[in-house]
Amino acid sequence: MAADIHEIPHRERTKEITIGSRTIGGGNPIAIQSMTNTKTEDTEATVRQILELERAGCDIIRCTVPTMEAAVSLGAIRRRVHIPVVADVHFDYRLAIEAIERGADKIRINPGNIGGPERIREVVAAAKMRNIPIRVGVNSGSLEKEIIEKYGRVTAEGLVESALDKVRMIEDFNYDNIVISIKSSDVMMCVKAHRLIADETTYPLHVGITESGTVFSGAIRSSVGLALILSEGIGDTVRVSLTGDPVHEVRAAKMILRTLELRRGGIEVVSCPTCGRTEIDLIGLARQVEEMVQDIPLDIKVAVMGCVVNGPGEAREADIGIAGGKHSGLLIRHGEVIRKLPEDQLLPALMEELMNFGRDRGAAE
Repeated sequence: MAADIHEIPHRERTKEITIGSRTIGGGNPIAIQSMTNTKTEDTEATVRQILELERAGCDIIRCTVPTMEAAVSLGAIRRRVHIPVVADVHFDYRLAIEAIERGADKIRINPGNIGGPERIREVVAAAKMRNIPIRVGVNSGSLEKEIIEKYGRVTAEGLVESALDKVRMIEDFNYDNIVISIKSSDVMMCVKAHRLIADETTYPLHVGITESGTVFSGAIRSSVGLALILSEGIGDTVRVSLTGDPVHEVRAAKMILRTLELRRGGIEVVSCPTCGRTEIDLIGLARQVEEMVQDIPLDIKVAVMGCVVNGPGEAREADIGIAGGKHSGLLIRHGEVIRKLPEDQLLPALMEELMNFGRDRGAAE
């Protein structure tokens, strides 16, 4: 008996869309996105930031294009980075066309604020000429007055209606190379909107909680919302929107995807919450370990534990672990204690062990 189409996760039945060197939808891996916070007109600063985001694990980067100078700069930026570049355009359709002509891999527009049908037609024609996707974006903060009046307030149903109306604007010009984004700072509204739209379309969805907040509060809010959405098989690209260095967005997104077992790769660091039994600087050590392993290309778990009660057992469940004692600690690999070390030698010993781990694995392969 054939399965009901709705039993298949949305991300496996979405239309495949190619963004530069990256393909999303159709069950392809979920892509991590971020957005530069430099002035796009400043080519050097923007390139530096994108290269840093690449090293952190960013798959697709978006740059704002508020001026013609920024659109021109986008072309120079695109030639010097290694991940697809998305042009974010509002209000002036000419900027979208210029960004496309300069080599943008995708454009993000809200057809509702880009101008009338003729201007939308021109943008679609330019995108069609180069076969680049158009991301149709709708945020709760920019929902049309008529839709708010229809539903009495901003609602998930209104977000979905607005997004699908805008998709139809693009489809009316015989173009279906489309990605949809519907975002809200209201976490549960955002979750409901994604559930609703997943039943209405097979276009890929870019998911995120907009205006989620600072690195601390924003990461928590995004984790709650994105976990609910992604765990239901919805979402093809993801951005964790944070007020701060966009590198934190990428790292948070990677952690969310790993936790949901939607992505592998990179070192997962686990550490205990500390208590009165802790006799090493576990907080400082865990922070240093997390920073140290960011660029090490191993798919393993590292445990940093603080005391002799649960520490050794927890550390043994990891590939490599540290279990703290009195101003000292045990270094553990695959459940076996390798050696006992003074506190100030734990970090360098762990780094050496990670390097050996990588060499041993490379030799075995």
